[in-house]
Amino acid sequence: MTSDLIGYAAALLTTAAFLPQVLHSWSSRDLAGISLSMYSLFTLGVALWLVYGIRLQSWPIILANAVTLTLAGLVLILKISHLRRK
Repeated sequence: MTSDLIGYAAALLTTAAFLPQVLHSWSSRDLAGISLSMYSLFTLGVALWLVYGIRLQSWPIILANAVTLTLAGLVLILKISHLRRK
């Protein structure tokens, strides 16, 4: 049980730390400083962490990575659409 509490705390902090980037990208639509290759790799990595969490049936890993995958995917979509407009 203590391990899960540590996992939930880690999930909350790492996901919350990512939120300001998403909010800034969404509101400003300024994605010039965002690397497409880095965000593509990051999003793929988060997706794999989600699969790993599902395989382990670890709710802290599942929840954190499901939320982060959604947020990272949003930034990635914004970046791709930004590049297409150029």
